[in-house]
Amino acid sequence: MAPMPRIAEAFARARARNRAAFVAYLCAGDPDFETSLEACRAAVAGGVDVLELGVPFSDPLADGPTNQLAAQRALESGMTAARVFELVRRLRGETQVPVVFYTYYNLVFANGVDAYVRAAKEAGVDGILVLDLPPEESGEVAAAAGRHGVDLVAIVAPTTPEARLERICRMATGFIYYVSREGVTGVRSELPAGIGEALGRIRRHTALPVVVGFGISRREHVAQVAALADGVVVGSALVNLIGENLSARERIAPALAARVRDLSAGTARG
Repeated sequence: MAPMPRIAEAFARARARNRAAFVAYLCAGDPDFETSLEACRAAVAGGVDVLELGVPFSDPLADGPTNQLAAQRALESGMTAARVFELVRRLRGETQVPVVFYTYYNLVFANGVDAYVRAAKEAGVDGILVLDLPPEESGEVAAAAGRHGVDLVAIVAPTTPEARLERICRMATGFIYYVSREGVTGVRSELPAGIGEALGRIRRHTALPVVVGFGISRREHVAQVAALADGVVVGSALVNLIGENLSARERIAPALAARVRDLSAGTARG
């Protein structure tokens, strides 16, 4: 019998422990390769269930200022597609925590779709979320993902109409990423209303786990979402820690591990 894919296993383990999965976003190579590797290790040590790695891109249209600056720092430090794959290879030699690429289609297309997905799989990537790829045009990426055993994670917005939602859910594997608000990534003081209703609408079309992200920055936010969703994504609140400690980079890893432990404590239910 084939082993359960790492993403499916992570969500199954969280369910068995009556908690939501904790998904942490970091930008690969921010602020430099070695510090980024230490940051990823710290997130794993802090208790992440899934590590979402942003692939640095010069025009990250779905990202707010925090993640745009992270991508800029990574690119300026010399991160390339090859270096991002190397970062994953280094991590995969140490941990079985699933890694999902958060990327843009230009980066996949420029390298050749099949070659890019194959290289991602060989490095140890478990899933790929192509933010700006509409489902109507996702056939080539979906086929490559299927050939190479990489989950194709799909994103759903509050504005996604029912007919399109059904198509997105049919295409997706791994999990569905529900964007809790319109706009770009970034820390927010309050969660938007209607998350429960939106999750119910998505679950009518899929049995895949559904995670919620964008704007989640506090343990109480995590707890509110964990009561409803299969997973909780925190990104900008972690990336901010990196930006705040650029002058003392040795502080980044311990600060991240502590923050992840604090936030992930909110994933327990009951």
